[in-house]
Amino acid sequence: MKELLTAVRELRAHDVPEVLAGMDRVERRAALADLKALRKEVRSWHWDKQDRVRRALLVAGAGCHTGAAGCASWIGGRDLAGWNRRPFPLVLAALADRDPEWLGDVAHRLAARPATAQTMYELISGLVKKARCPVPTTDGFVLGWAEAISMAQWHRRKKRPLVEVLRSDPYAPALLPRLFEVPELPSQMLWPDDANDPCQWATTLAALPEEGLLERPALVDGCVTRLLRGGKLSELRFFLGLLRKLGLTEQEETERLADWIGMAADGASTVAGHAQGVLTRLDGRSELTVRALADVSASVLFRTEKKLVRSQLVLLGKVLRRDPSAADELLPVVAGAFEHEDIDIQERALKLVARYLPAAGTPVREELALSAALLGPAHRTMVAEVFGGPAAGTPGRQEYEELLPPVPDPQLLDPAPAALPELVEEVVTLIRSATPDVTVFERALDGLVRHAHSDRSALTNALRDALAGEWWLENEPPSQTERQLRSDTEIRLVVATLLGRVSARAVQEERASWTGTGTCVHAALNGILRARLWEAADAVLSGSTPFLLAVPTWHTGSLDPAVLVERLRTCQRLGVRPGEADFAQALLRVRRGDQHGAADAAALLGTPEGDRLAAWLRADEPLARVHRFDLEKRGREGQTVVRSSRALMASQERPFIREEFPRSFHWLGRPQVPAHRHCYHWDDHPNRWTATLPEDAETLAAWLLPNIATAVIEEIRDTLGPLVLLTELDAPAGEAVHLMVAYALGARHPEDRLSAVDALLMLATRQQLDAVLLGEQLADLLGNGLIKPSRLADSARTAAATGAYRTVLSALTGALPGLLAQEKAPRGLGDLLSVAAECVEHCGAVGGGEPIPGLAETAARGGSSQLVRQAVRLKATWEQGSDRA
Repeated sequence: MKELLTAVRELRAHDVPEVLAGMDRVERRAALADLKALRKEVRSWHWDKQDRVRRALLVAGAGCHTGAAGCASWIGGRDLAGWNRRPFPLVLAALADRDPEWLGDVAHRLAARPATAQTMYELISGLVKKARCPVPTTDGFVLGWAEAISMAQWHRRKKRPLVEVLRSDPYAPALLPRLFEVPELPSQMLWPDDANDPCQWATTLAALPEEGLLERPALVDGCVTRLLRGGKLSELRFFLGLLRKLGLTEQEETERLADWIGMAADGASTVAGHAQGVLTRLDGRSELTVRALADVSASVLFRTEKKLVRSQLVLLGKVLRRDPSAADELLPVVAGAFEHEDIDIQERALKLVARYLPAAGTPVREELALSAALLGPAHRTMVAEVFGGPAAGTPGRQEYEELLPPVPDPQLLDPAPAALPELVEEVVTLIRSATPDVTVFERALDGLVRHAHSDRSALTNALRDALAGEWWLENEPPSQTERQLRSDTEIRLVVATLLGRVSARAVQEERASWTGTGTCVHAALNGILRARLWEAADAVLSGSTPFLLAVPTWHTGSLDPAVLVERLRTCQRLGVRPGEADFAQALLRVRRGDQHGAADAAALLGTPEGDRLAAWLRADEPLARVHRFDLEKRGREGQTVVRSSRALMASQERPFIREEFPRSFHWLGRPQVPAHRHCYHWDDHPNRWTATLPEDAETLAAWLLPNIATAVIEEIRDTLGPLVLLTELDAPAGEAVHLMVAYALGARHPEDRLSAVDALLMLATRQQLDAVLLGEQLADLLGNGLIKPSRLADSARTAAATGAYRTVLSALTGALPGLLAQEKAPRGLGDLLSVAAECVEHCGAVGGGEPIPGLAETAARGGSSQLVRQAVRLKATWEQGSDRA
């Protein structure tokens, strides 16, 4: 037994199977208790030594377990996984003397564990072979099997066709059908490859029926089921490609009519397009009933993909041309396209209705006339011609009313928890939360300082019990924990100091050495937070600070000046000098603007802090004034000179910050000029950044703008978190905030454009939106190719659909002239004109009804392109709506 433990401690994993072979059942059971104790001890070792000892521990523990359940649990333990390749051959050697039935039990237990089945395929497969038991068919084992085959083929590709590998694989008959049932396929199966490559999965699977390895109906049904289920586009392309390779017969297509209907209605675009093609073939063979066509069309015509909708209208037209008696059943479905956002589709549907309206009965005609009332002014002349007068229910002229979200009310923050259990619960939640709430953070930080002042011993004991098991509290030496926490920006730093894991010497060193210097605003703001945390850590050690000054009054991070004056008065009464970082943060948060009463009250305190607060409130100036600063960059690609101009903002120097504030805040007072380089930060803590400067949205927007612009231009996903938070602040929004919104409206990813729309509407509802300024900035970005018209059109259409037609139109009228003046119209300009026309149809012309420069010339070009059609539409509606301006 001692020899086994020695081998494990000395990291000799290869010697463990041999040592186990000389131990009987009793000795192994006795050694298991020591191995478990060692496993617990290892958790406090250095990570490098941990990783090396885990290999030996894994093998030794597996060999010492006598029960299958215990053995599987030991092997599957996450703390024994390690970073390097697991010693599965050694585990198999350690279990070589076990009964086959026992080995099979272990194999199936491991295969049933979702966390281990895929990653331990090699071990499970080895156990199955030794036990000669049925192969497991769990999802994880199937994925591990397919991944192992794919990787083997990748390394020896072109040497042996995949079909031969599957033909000789004993697991293939049981596992191949399961490939169509697992949640996701291994990524290796989806790697792009030559369609004629014999090692390609889709080509191989299509050939399996001929090999007798998989029945054709099972293969077809599996593909159809996966396409109906949906999922990742890469997987859908894989199964769609496989289905096409199978070349379904007419009977196979007919048998699955309901499946094609479901795919066309709800499937991904490519899947729906394929299903639509099958339905067209079925109609050509008279195997698609009018009722079935009506059902599927009712769903397809409401899809956003224009190509699918147009194709469906073509199919409906073919059926109506062949059988006009189907008009009563199909025309009401066609009328559903009247609600489509694209005017061309609306017109196609209206023409189709007009062509076959004589074949419809009176009730259907009346129904269609009501539906035609949904069409805008651009179609009303045609509607009158089709229905012999204005469509029933066509609304008369009404006074337009802009619909905007309600103005958000500022939410008052609750005070710090007075009860110790409540505070401990909040602190634990913050420490264990991936995205901590900044308001909870501020309350909890204040609560720690308050309770450390009143009863530090009770606070320490309660936190130690509640946080038992945290890595920084138990598993590492204090010196190592201290090194790791020195750069922390979480409340954990203060708690670790309170619990003795960070020394008082380290606290004093960090407070004395931290300067807050950084190359970007993100580092500067994080430095301010770090300075506050070290100051709070010092406060909880000394217990001399009764509370914090900078705790916000409202959820945005802003602080009521009257509240701050009262806190300073309490400090004066208690004879306590506030912390420098705490007071500086309070100044940045205090609400400014028409605060003369609070300024006078602060001056009457007669303290240095009171005088500074009074001067700060009376000055009522932004943290730093900002101005436009366009970056230009020239490069050369081959023989072509490339010039790019990026619209950004710079900020002026504010000497007062460097003279009166602590060193951790000095970056905020320096002049800041954007550069072509950008930092590695994105939006890891945007709520903390806005809560640091809640009264200076414009300044903060100017500093954050380079990263936002880079994210939009380089099409980086999910980086607009600061934008919505900035527009929610109850602070003036100027050129920097508007420029940030302009960039965001042209973001590539739909979820980011939704954030931009939310920000736009928030500015409008707070009456902070300057639509003319935004339009000018959009024109600038579009003119320099920094955003694309098609993406802006999508954002504008989304915003308008909420009821903010006039807001959107006011911005677009500033952006359109520059695009219309270009010799070659940019792609997506027709979409922008369509959105603008839709807005005019609802709210009338804006800007006094003055014509949009360049619109008449574009409309006069002639032709039937989308650009010209939409220009004609916008010009006509603009002229009609000028009197409503």
